[in-house]
Amino acid sequence: MGDMFRSEQMLLCQMFIQPESAYNSVSELGEAGCVQFRDLNDGVSLYQRKFVTEVRRCDEWERKIRYIETELKKDGIVLKEIIDDIPRAPNPREIIDLEAHLEKTENEILEMAQNEVNLRSNFLELTELRQVLENTEAFFDDQEVLNLDASRKSITGEDFIANQNRGRLAFVAGVIKRERIYSFERMLWRISRGNVFLKRADLEPTKDLATGHMIHKTVFVAFFQGEELKNRIKKVCAGFHASMYPCPSSHNERMEMIKGVRTRLEDLKLVLSQTDDHRARVLATVSKNLPTWTIMVKKMKAIYYTLNLFNVDVTQKCLIGECWVPTNDLTIVQKALADGSAQVGSSIPSFLNVIKTNEPPPTYNRTNRFTQGFQNLIDAYGIASYREANPALYTIITFPFLFAVMFGDVGHGSIMLLFGAWMCIWEKKLSRTRGGGEVWNIFFGGRYIILLMGMFSIYTGFIYNDLFSKSMNIFGSVWVNNFTSSDMILPYPSLQFNPTNFTEGVYPFGMDPIWQLAENKIIFQNSYKMKLSIIFGVTHMLFGIFMSTINHVHFRKWSNLFFDFVPQVLFLVLLFGYMAFMMIFKWFKYDAKTLIQENTPGCAPSVLIMFINMMLLGHNKPLPGCKELMFEGQGLLQNVFLVVAVICIPWMLLAKPIYLMITRGKPRVHRDEDDDSSMMVGEHEDEPMSEILIHQAIHTIEYVLSTISHTASYLRLWALSLAHAQLSEVLWGQLLNIGFGFSSPVIGSIAIWVIFAIWAFFTMAILVMMEGLSAFLHTLRLHWVEFMSKFYGGLGYIFTPFSFEKLLSEEEED
Repeated sequence: MGDMFRSEQMLLCQMFIQPESAYNSVSELGEAGCVQFRDLNDGVSLYQRKFVTEVRRCDEWERKIRYIETELKKDGIVLKEIIDDIPRAPNPREIIDLEAHLEKTENEILEMAQNEVNLRSNFLELTELRQVLENTEAFFDDQEVLNLDASRKSITGEDFIANQNRGRLAFVAGVIKRERIYSFERMLWRISRGNVFLKRADLEPTKDLATGHMIHKTVFVAFFQGEELKNRIKKVCAGFHASMYPCPSSHNERMEMIKGVRTRLEDLKLVLSQTDDHRARVLATVSKNLPTWTIMVKKMKAIYYTLNLFNVDVTQKCLIGECWVPTNDLTIVQKALADGSAQVGSSIPSFLNVIKTNEPPPTYNRTNRFTQGFQNLIDAYGIASYREANPALYTIITFPFLFAVMFGDVGHGSIMLLFGAWMCIWEKKLSRTRGGGEVWNIFFGGRYIILLMGMFSIYTGFIYNDLFSKSMNIFGSVWVNNFTSSDMILPYPSLQFNPTNFTEGVYPFGMDPIWQLAENKIIFQNSYKMKLSIIFGVTHMLFGIFMSTINHVHFRKWSNLFFDFVPQVLFLVLLFGYMAFMMIFKWFKYDAKTLIQENTPGCAPSVLIMFINMMLLGHNKPLPGCKELMFEGQGLLQNVFLVVAVICIPWMLLAKPIYLMITRGKPRVHRDEDDDSSMMVGEHEDEPMSEILIHQAIHTIEYVLSTISHTASYLRLWALSLAHAQLSEVLWGQLLNIGFGFSSPVIGSIAIWVIFAIWAFFTMAILVMMEGLSAFLHTLRLHWVEFMSKFYGGLGYIFTPFSFEKLLSEEEED
């Protein structure tokens, strides 16, 4: 938890690495994941750096891997998502083997793909030829009827055209896409002036080799006469991308040709089957090694990209790098450098040197699976300044508690608890889920937040005695009905229970279930929850102000303790803290069973009216036998509080600028540069006094106004809690009560099942999800604005170490 209290102390280090051990040393640092490198070649183009050739080499390997993955997806082969043994970055010998494997695999897949395209292209052509021969049988039967081929000689299409001088017709047979046939037919009619006789028939759909989509084609035979018309027809066919095939006019030759084509098709099918089997075996073997190759290439590329951030000394014999290192991980970095040098047997070891700097280091809060979600909530507002107090530690308790104040319901909290527990128990399995979407990633990332919100909601649900808008009678009721039968028939709309005569002590835990039946239930809960909201709000803000002292002391801003912290605390405590105290004091002082008239509930003054009179110096006439104030000397005490609170305003406005004006130019005590406070001392030295006055005025006005508005903002705890309870009660009353209103037991039983399903759906959709999201957002606002604004700057930048684990996890998320 010490790491959560404040970000870890960072050191700026300079490392000197020999070129022969640079690759292995950076690889070890990537495995450790505790170093953030700085770019020492900021003015150098990426294409002019030392290891740009190696980076391009890795880019080429990644291109080959992407091509192989594409081919695997085409065949429906799924790669392993989780690798049990994650490989390390390849050493020089493994790099050569990896390059050879990738080169061989790509060439083999390319060759198989090209052969498959050629084979399937031949198969498609033969299939179309077979369809042309089979479908043109009817065409030539008509021609024979017309005595166009009375001799039945073995004359091919070309010979038929050559004999046109003897009055015989020539023909061209082919295949064209079905959507082009009508335009094709019109074009033939135009170029021949109607002297072309065209016959056609639709073919079965076939798959396009280029796109994989089904295409529809039509076979045609065009009969004509004349060599010139033949050339025109061929040009039209070429323009419409029609495929022309040889087709004999003789029936016997067509049958013989069809037989030969079918034989060739059977042979091609066998070859294609063997090709597919060989491709499947090759890709199956590749799929086992591809995830390992991918990780190795990514690590190798990351290493060379990081080495490009290094600078080369003038002798070209040493690589120099600068990096931020957490102080606690300094020994890990030194060990990684030593291991990298030992792996290549370097005679000159690499070493690390700490650099003194006034540059603000990055912020690093070491987290685990439980605390990561809460830290993300804080980082979403702004990264903490270096060594600034971290609100995430306290948010672990305050966030689910304030959420539960608005969402308090045992039933709804149990649903949220079960959902969070399911994600936490099965987190290893669920973390491997891919394609869940952004919404799922958000829910899973905040699984422990949801778990705690459910637990706290169950607790506040017991406090409110609320279970799906119904009360639980666990301890019985302390209210006793002392009315007689004659009292019950009096013409009164309701009977009032006086706590003096109708109670038997205090309810053990939470709220008495009898309030569920009371007509003044909402009035009672309004007062109860509104006062709790103010008390929680003042306590939360006061805790935030006290948190600012941690920053002031740590950074040795001693003047801020007296000029900022003290007046801020006095202003909040003497006004709104006093109001919260009077609410609690009122609960203890006034009792229905007391014998003192002025201490009875009827004499209890309104805390709000009393606070307004305090601010306006006004008075209210009390009831007979009662007192305006709660205790003796309260009026004088209130006046003192008000005067001190008013004095705090010029205190905050003028004290600090006057102090800076007096102390400006005085020599400062020397401080160690390792001290975090050295970076914060003297931050106003060069700032003009006019700007200091303006800044302090804005700060003062903002604090005074925000104290009022922030206190009122915590009333959302009361408003959302009441709205959630009333919405739950309305949903129950408007739905489930319908099923109990049927006179027939059979119909009522069926209706209960149907209505319960509807009630469960709206409970999950509205009361759990929508109301839960609303309460979550309001709780987030209370922390970001009302709480963290009292002490949190959030002006830092995050520590992003060079880590293979983080690199691979980000790649998986993308």
